[in-house]
Amino acid sequence: METAASRPVKTRRVFYLPGYDPIHPRRYRELYRKESKQQAALSGYEIGIKPRQGKRYGWDVGARIEGRTALSSVEVLVWSDIVRTSMNGGIAATYAQLARTAWTYIASGALRRLMWLRKGPVIAALYPVGMLLLQLVLAVVAGRIVGSALTFGLTVGLHPLGIGLGWVGPVIELVVGAAVAVAALRGFRRIDNRLYAYYLMHDYAFAARWNGANPPALEARMDAFGNAIAAALAEDVDEVLVIGHSSGAHLAVSILADLIRDGKVPANGPVLSFLSLGQVIPMMSFLPAADRLRADLRFLSTTDRLTWVDVTAPGDGCSFALCDPVAVSGVAPGTGQRWPLVLSAAFTQTLRDETWNKLRWRFFRLHFQYLCAFDDLPDDPGRYDYFAITAGPQTLAARLAGRKPSASRIDVAASSHTSMAA
Repeated sequence: METAASRPVKTRRVFYLPGYDPIHPRRYRELYRKESKQQAALSGYEIGIKPRQGKRYGWDVGARIEGRTALSSVEVLVWSDIVRTSMNGGIAATYAQLARTAWTYIASGALRRLMWLRKGPVIAALYPVGMLLLQLVLAVVAGRIVGSALTFGLTVGLHPLGIGLGWVGPVIELVVGAAVAVAALRGFRRIDNRLYAYYLMHDYAFAARWNGANPPALEARMDAFGNAIAAALAEDVDEVLVIGHSSGAHLAVSILADLIRDGKVPANGPVLSFLSLGQVIPMMSFLPAADRLRADLRFLSTTDRLTWVDVTAPGDGCSFALCDPVAVSGVAPGTGQRWPLVLSAAFTQTLRDETWNKLRWRFFRLHFQYLCAFDDLPDDPGRYDYFAITAGPQTLAARLAGRKPSASRIDVAASSHTSMAA
C-alpha cells in the first residue's frame, strides 16, 4: 500500500540546525557545494546548487538521483549570534567558566555517568580544562622566570654602586611576572583557532550554565525556528526534512516536540522527517535541569507524526556514537518506542583507507564528516548518503526503509537525573 512517505519526492524543504558554531552560515553552503559535487562524481548522479534570495540564509538544490529529479530548498536556522555573545567574555571570565562548568558536571554526577557511555566525547570535554590549566601554568612559570631574571639583573647591575633593591625588588618581580603571564595568556588565546581550548570551554559552559535548561534568548530563537518549520509544513511540498547536527540535535528535538504537541504538523501535509547527526544530547540531558529536553525526548520517541533517524560513527570522538539518546537519558517508555532509528556512518568502512588515515586525527573535521562526501559507500540502497537524503527523490523513511538499528547501539539507561517537565 502506497503511503505519503513512500511516494516520490519532487519538492522538499530542508532546515539545517547547526551546533554551537560562531561561524557565518555561508560556511555550510560552501561545504554543501564542494562536497555534493564530489559525492555526485563518486556516486554517478547530478547535483547543483544556487543561492536563495530572502531574509533567511539558504540555497536551492536541483538533483537527478536514481533516474529521477527533485528540487530542494535548504535553509540554515541561524543562532551563531547567540553563540558569539556567549563567547564574549575575557580570559578571566573563561577561567571562571572553567571552574563553574567542571563543578556542574562533577557535583551533579553527570561526568561519571557520561564516561560509562563513551570516553571520546568526555575526553573532548576535559580537553579544554586541561589545555587552559596548562596554559595558565606555563604563563605563570614564564612570568616567574622573566620577573626573577629581571630583578636578578638589576641587583647585579646596581651592586657595584652600593645600591640595593630592597622592598622594590619583589614588587618589580611581581609586576613584571604578572605582565608577562597576562601577555602569554593573551598569546595563547590569539592562536585558539589552532588549539580550540577557549572555543570548547565556551561550548560546554553554555550547556552547564543553566544546568541543562535553555537560556531565554535561545528559547525565543527556537520558537522562531518552529514557526519557520510550521510555515513549510503548510506549503505544497512533499517532504520537510529537519537536520540537527551536534548540539543542534537537542534543539531540534525540542522544536519538533513543540510543533507536534501544538498541532502544527498537519495529518495531510508534507512528510516530516528528522535526521540527527553527530549528536551530543547526553551532555545536556544528563544535567539536573534538563527536564524539558528529557520530556521532549520521550515524547518524540513515541510519535507517529515523523520519522527520526540518528546517525553517528564510533570514529567521531566528539559525538556519543551509537547511543540511543532516549534510552541512555533514562526516559525511554516501557513500550511503544518508535524512534530514533540508530545507525552508524561507519567511517572506517565508508571512507577509503587513504582518506581515513588523513582524517582520523582531525577530530573536528571528522565531526563534520556526516555533511561530507563518502568515497567508499557500499552498494546498498539503504546506505547513508547525506546528499541523496537532502536532495534525492525519496523521503528519509523510504530511503532507509528496512534498515535495522546498529547492532552496536547503546540503549541502557545511564543518567541519574530522569525528571521530566509536565
